[in-house]
Amino acid sequence: MPTNATPGRLSGCYVISLRPVGGHDAIRRAAACHGARTLALSPWRIEARDDRATRAALRAALAAPRVLFTSPAAVDAAARLRALRPGRGQVFVAVGTGTARALHRAGVAAVDAPQRMDSEGLLALPTLAAVRGLDIGLVTAPGGRGVIAATLAARGARVLRANVYARVPIAPTPRAVAALRALDAPAWLLASSGEALEHVVARLPADALARLRAARVVAASERLAVLARALGLSVAGVATSARPDAMLEAACAAAAMKP
Repeated sequence: MPTNATPGRLSGCYVISLRPVGGHDAIRRAAACHGARTLALSPWRIEARDDRATRAALRAALAAPRVLFTSPAAVDAAARLRALRPGRGQVFVAVGTGTARALHRAGVAAVDAPQRMDSEGLLALPTLAAVRGLDIGLVTAPGGRGVIAATLAARGARVLRANVYARVPIAPTPRAVAALRALDAPAWLLASSGEALEHVVARLPADALARLRAARVVAASERLAVLARALGLSVAGVATSARPDAMLEAACAAAAMKP
């Protein structure tokens, strides 16, 4: 259900969060800072993997000169299976600050991360530019950021993928659907994952989907903005990154613009 907030630049509005089950707290805090309430609409839950094939794939990925982690969940799931200790000359790379913080918590002191915290920003890092003939470990989940592996392979790298967790799709809960149907104020939909956006749009009942399409979308990248428009959603702004504070700042900027 939507949560209450203090007065701010989005006072009286709702923020619709598409984070996994249990992953909405950062959005709630950022939304509350701007006076908005949060409606949690999870597309999936996170399930860590622990089997022989996963452990073998992770061992190979962690032996590569570059090891890339695509989310905090990837770091946490990997750390349950093996100690994360970069060797001499190895570079651990994070897709953003949240993933970098997870690596620091796991004991990794030096982490390379982009200023723009999405796939595009990650792939612009000098660390991942000249990679022809190089092994790159990709610690991730099935699906998700397919552009990363494809781009690195196109640059001539050998991508050693370790799917250490899975996103288990779930239908929107009756409570979340009822909250969406009952929205009685302007809403901002934060789109930081194309897969999550597509999943939610496909699973919502028609009347609830109509309410979602009435929301204004803040996308984490131009690529996600294009996808949102293709799904019939109205894009009001593009954030500088997928960080909750950046997404909410973009919503505030769009809200302040005159129609």
